[in-house]
Amino acid sequence: MQAAQRVLELDRHGNLLTALRWSAAGRLAAATVRIPDGRWVTIQPAADASAGSAPDRLWLGARPFVRSLSLSAFEPLPYGAVTFIPTLAEPARLPPGAGTAVLNLVATLAADQGRPLLAYAGPYPGEELFLALLESFRYETAGDDPLGAFRRGELAWRPAPHERLFTRDGTYVQLRERVEKVVREGRTYVRPDWQGVRRHAPRRVRDVDGAVVCSLWALDTVVEDHLVVGADGELIRRLDPAPASAEVGPLAPAVPEGLVAVVAGTSAAPLHAAIAAEGDRMRFAWGPVDRDLVAVRGDDVCFASVLRALVVARVQGAPTRADALGIGLAALTELAALVGDTLRARAQARLLTLPESAQAATLSTVPAGDGANARRIVRAVEALVEDSLRPPR
Repeated sequence: MQAAQRVLELDRHGNLLTALRWSAAGRLAAATVRIPDGRWVTIQPAADASAGSAPDRLWLGARPFVRSLSLSAFEPLPYGAVTFIPTLAEPARLPPGAGTAVLNLVATLAADQGRPLLAYAGPYPGEELFLALLESFRYETAGDDPLGAFRRGELAWRPAPHERLFTRDGTYVQLRERVEKVVREGRTYVRPDWQGVRRHAPRRVRDVDGAVVCSLWALDTVVEDHLVVGADGELIRRLDPAPASAEVGPLAPAVPEGLVAVVAGTSAAPLHAAIAAEGDRMRFAWGPVDRDLVAVRGDDVCFASVLRALVVARVQGAPTRADALGIGLAALTELAALVGDTLRARAQARLLTLPESAQAATLSTVPAGDGANARRIVRAVEALVEDSLRPPR
């Protein structure tokens, strides 16, 4: 007798999360999953799930099974007998939370089928995919470098799907023994630690007195608290931070050069020149940002004035010049992390506009030594410190 197949997922409030349609032969005909912003991603399986067949496709729509916008193709998957983690062709085209929702469905089906371990054998096993997989799987490795093992294709993944919940006011919550992610009004708050792996989390979920607080976080401290939810994921209250300074002003001229140098130094070598070029186009300033640490609109980047206030307070409270410079370096690293993904995405888009021969030449180019970038970083740190010590205007 064929095992029962999952057809619906509802959260504890009765909200539809997932719907699946199966053929009489036990093959998936279509599946649709709700993503944090309330829209739906529909999976259109290929006619033939064998190797080398046409790809499965992902579609975006306002309602379940509605296919309004084609998002991406991905590796055909035997959904009735999941044996691997599929490769997604264009993850950057997916709206926030869509990739995680699809991976969680894969993990859920694999768990239903009793699959102990799955492998990812596709291309580009990088950090972004590694972090996404952590939300629906648990890795198993004998070594102490799971990301390195993942890049070498040596990591096994045990299905560990999370619970999804839409609260009555529309807040999206992910749980797996604890609240792991909260999305409200387009802002995503996550745990900084996932199975022992630390991730950059400027919007952070943290435990406080038996509840879970969603906060802005920088320089190892809370900048603003925004939401309080219970340990069960139910919203308790929304917090209103104190009004921030409305003053808008540019960063000291050396600071953008330094933060772009930090981003380049933490990115793939072929992107260095394109990151520098994109950084030159952008305008960086301090100013009011609503419930976030940075806002990017076109070529304009605004870092939150509450973050500047924190940097100023830390620098002015430093007991020695060396301590102040250490704070300046930490602040520059924070600024670079806040815009790093944006700069890298723009750099990749710039490279894609080049002829194929130019792309190949760029990918094979090894950048010169990083002495110039190191000097830019030193000047940026000094400029941040001097700006923080300058009397208010």
